[in-house]
Amino acid sequence: MILSLVVPCYNEEAVLPVTIRRLIALLENLIKSGLLSENSHVLLVDDGSRDSTWKIIQAASVESSLINGIKLSRNRGHQNALLAGLLDAKGEAVISVDADLQDDLGAIEKMILLYKKGDDIVYGVRKNRETDTFFKRLTAEGYYKLLGRFGVEVVFNHADYRLMSRRTIEALRGFSEVNLFLRGILPQLGFRTSVVYYDRAERFAGESKYPLGKMMALAWQGVTSFSTFPLRVITILGLLISLGSLGITLWAIYIRLFSELAVPGWTSTVVPIYLLGGIQLLCIGIIGEYLAKIYLETKRRPHFFIEERAQSSATARSILTENSRKVGGE
Repeated sequence: MILSLVVPCYNEEAVLPVTIRRLIALLENLIKSGLLSENSHVLLVDDGSRDSTWKIIQAASVESSLINGIKLSRNRGHQNALLAGLLDAKGEAVISVDADLQDDLGAIEKMILLYKKGDDIVYGVRKNRETDTFFKRLTAEGYYKLLGRFGVEVVFNHADYRLMSRRTIEALRGFSEVNLFLRGILPQLGFRTSVVYYDRAERFAGESKYPLGKMMALAWQGVTSFSTFPLRVITILGLLISLGSLGITLWAIYIRLFSELAVPGWTSTVVPIYLLGGIQLLCIGIIGEYLAKIYLETKRRPHFFIEERAQSSATARSILTENSRKVGGE
């Protein structure tokens, strides 16, 4: 079996040399055990890094036949960089893993064994969130539960650590949407899946590339890309506000007819204006978010452009051999 390990990288010069060494050692052990083919490799995707990440990838591809790399023309974000690697990888199965290697590499062998048993997608799921702060744990788990209530099918406590079969990759190629949320797309494919549980370690070098702002953006992406629930909330909210406004109107009429305590006209004018004005702005904002996504989807712009490649000599020879065979056959 030929396996491709896809690793998105963005400004990872502090951690990447260690990551590459660990991934090479992992593949070498799996190849020696007979579980993987010698053509298995690591595909490092440089997502427009501003540091020496690409130079490290180039050097590693020269030193080891197990390392390949592609460089995107500019920073496109984690999900697009991951998609670029998945679609460019040539393995029979592809495993995506983050460059910080907080995900336990020991789970990869379990994923491969489940793949050999017939599973097309094997999700890596965290056993717990003990390495997270209280705030991160609370918000992350609450987010997964919220998505479930909104009707979005996702795997609880699963990020982007997973194995995908070749036919799953080809099925994913058919998704041309601009607003990428792979954690929500993959369950839609419907292929046979399974789960491997693992412990997540702390990052041993560099800084997280997913600060609170980016995490919030990804969370909102997941909600608005796969759920119409916010639009339904607007309908329900409009109904409730209408009933509330009717109640305020009846109350104002009652005060006017049976009491002299209130300033004439103040309640019936000011309260509905403030209340309805705020709700209208909120609803328009949510509708605008969906309209913006429709606008982006209609453009059908490419997700990424590959500016440069770093291929090991072994990979280059295999490609030349394959191309020669095709020409000879023609």
